[in-house]
Amino acid sequence: MNNCKNSNTKDEAILSSADGFTAFSFGGYNIRFRAPYSLERYVDVVKWDDGYLVVLAKYSHNAEPEEEYIDLKPILEGLYIDSASFLKSIKSVRIA
Repeated sequence: MNNCKNSNTKDEAILSSADGFTAFSFGGYNIRFRAPYSLERYVDVVKWDDGYLVVLAKYSHNAEPEEEYIDLKPILEGLYIDSASFLKSIKSVRIA
């Protein structure tokens, strides 16, 4: 279990959002999936735990960031990407 602090770029993934999509980038992959309609941006990564993210997200309907949860394993499996091998090298995640 790791969070987004003190990372090396080769083992660091990037989380971002734009145009109604969330993007998770690592190892030459840029995986995009539909974001909640009112998401403005991701603010911080609270926790990274082998494919499970806890992030702070800013939504248009709330002045303060809210805790949001992203489970990448089912997304990767839906794209026929072996989640175990893809995720094993990721030590941290940061917001772009």
